[in-house]
Amino acid sequence: MITVNDILKGTDVISVKGDAGQVIKDIQFDSRRVSKGSLFVAVRGTNSDGHDFIEKAIENGASAVLCEMAPSNADEKVTWILTGNSAKALGTVSSTFYGNPSSKLRLVGVTGTNGKTTTATLLYRMFSRLGYKSGLLSTVCNYVVDKELPSRLTTPDPLEINSLLSQMVEAGCDYAFMEVSSHSADQNRIAGLRFEGGIFTNLTHDHLDYHKTFDNYLDAKKKFFDGLSSEAFALINADDKNGKVMVQNCRARKFFYSIKGIADFRCTIIEQSFGGMGLRIDGEEVWTRFAGEFNASNLIAVYGASILLGAKKEEVLTILSDLRPVPGRLEIISGGDNISCIVDYAHTPDALRNVIETINKIRGGDKQLITVVGAGGDRDPLKRPKMAFICAEGSSKVILTSDNPRTEDPEKIIDDMEAGIPADLKNKVLRISNRREAIKTAVMLAGPGDIVLVAGKGHETYQDIKGVKYHFDDREEVKKALNIK
Repeated sequence: MITVNDILKGTDVISVKGDAGQVIKDIQFDSRRVSKGSLFVAVRGTNSDGHDFIEKAIENGASAVLCEMAPSNADEKVTWILTGNSAKALGTVSSTFYGNPSSKLRLVGVTGTNGKTTTATLLYRMFSRLGYKSGLLSTVCNYVVDKELPSRLTTPDPLEINSLLSQMVEAGCDYAFMEVSSHSADQNRIAGLRFEGGIFTNLTHDHLDYHKTFDNYLDAKKKFFDGLSSEAFALINADDKNGKVMVQNCRARKFFYSIKGIADFRCTIIEQSFGGMGLRIDGEEVWTRFAGEFNASNLIAVYGASILLGAKKEEVLTILSDLRPVPGRLEIISGGDNISCIVDYAHTPDALRNVIETINKIRGGDKQLITVVGAGGDRDPLKRPKMAFICAEGSSKVILTSDNPRTEDPEKIIDDMEAGIPADLKNKVLRISNRREAIKTAVMLAGPGDIVLVAGKGHETYQDIKGVKYHFDDREEVKKALNIK
């Protein structure tokens, strides 16, 4: 049994009114999930305020309420806990409720605009191959050792994070690796977690629909590093100009990695093809199954973190050479007519530039690159014209299509994208809002040796239209277009 007094340890509390010995059955921040004996945490969100649902939570049986402002007619049968920041308090009480699981394993967080999923997933695979029981929290999937659990968000809410970490502890995990999104840092979803280390991949244009300015976006990422302890490590991409900013007020031990200059962990590309890439890491040559500078950067981050966590260089390099790319990240599907289709999750200007530059460095000069690309609805509209321009500039042909339009009109999203294409590149561009038809058309336009890039959705198996998620998998559509069964 855990009481109000127990659960508040480590949480900033202004006052407690009522029975502090009240037993707490569970914690909820959604009033609809509250039942008898629940602690309801009233969190101020982007679209709604939990304080508006306190009365409903009490009707559903909440025995205690944690909030920033109690109602004037506060029910005397309920234990009232006042705090200055309910979102942060939700993180700390969730951690306490589940027995502070992050302190019982070695937790490493990965943040940045691009590369989070690949870096976190490869670290999970690395330490699993090294013989350790490990867990993963990622955009693609969550794992407790080898048990696969569905993933809804890049970084879940504090209750789900701590529940999953608790399951990892129970399963005997030594390590856990998780993606840390800017939203989660800003919303205090990671409050109360103890990190062994943090990794910064890069920072480029994204999520300004939420953060409004690039500085706010940077500050949200930086907040993660500001919170690391002096015993933790911060592993930073020295090739990103924002890297040093991330650790300006960071107490953690600081290390840097690079594919371009001098750093604690350094890697250079020797050769590359669509099948893989030869790298020189820490003076040793190693062949990997990855392609592209951005993946070289991800791999040296994985190497550096593995060494900082105590793994041996020889073992790390051996496993690194055998690791495979994450689903939907530069995933190659080849057809019978010698057409190569690449499915990639790239949905930001920088990620698209990286993928297109990688393809163009490898493809033959007389072969076409045909790019299918869209942009998500209800998300940062400022990146749409930039994405379209990058695709038109680097591709032989571009088909602008629908991604996850959500509540927006796909044609309006395509209009926004098309506005970024200058007159001299417009002859390269087609508009086909139906994504299935766009993929089919791109494959029909391709000849022997040509490459079709389908960008934006990667591993996703749905298309979000007007609040409904319909089954849609770019990889399945590519195989149908290529007549692969």
